[in-house]
Amino acid sequence: MANFLRNLRMPNMPEGAAGGLVNGLRAIAGFSALGAAGYYSIYNIPGGHRAIMFSRLSGVNETLIAEGTHFRVPWVERPIVFDVKTKPRNIATLTGSKDLQMVNISVRVLSRPDVQKLPAIYRRLGLDFNDRVLPSIVNETCKQVIAQFNAGQLLTQRELVSQTIRANLIKRAS
Repeated sequence: MANFLRNLRMPNMPEGAAGGLVNGLRAIAGFSALGAAGYYSIYNIPGGHRAIMFSRLSGVNETLIAEGTHFRVPWVERPIVFDVKTKPRNIATLTGSKDLQMVNISVRVLSRPDVQKLPAIYRRLGLDFNDRVLPSIVNETCKQVIAQFNAGQLLTQRELVSQTIRANLIKRAS
């Protein structure tokens, strides 16, 4: 069988044309593979973002990756990009005051992740950490603070209520 394949010739082609065609196809395949490896080994982290590297061999890497263009091992490593800019979020809650009147309150929270804790945040909460954590923390904190004041005090001491909610949120979220 091997002798048959060696002696096989392409009809209506000059003697060396088939070998040149095969070598050309090999060169094209090699350059394509090299180009694909080069394309998938470069990634970009946009401004206001940070990344951590996930490796299929070792899991989440503790090293933070800053903005810019970086290299990776294709098909083995994958960057996980986080938006670390401060983002606003409005959360509304219905709670009772000290004199048992129902109060509808809307709190605007400006939040951003602690950049040094991104690997731990990803392991525990994933990429949607704001959607998992903020609503429950804000709701509990508002209920706790609003329950300390009656309806009249909520209107006259707005600044104190706001500062108390803020201090409790900072302590609770850290």
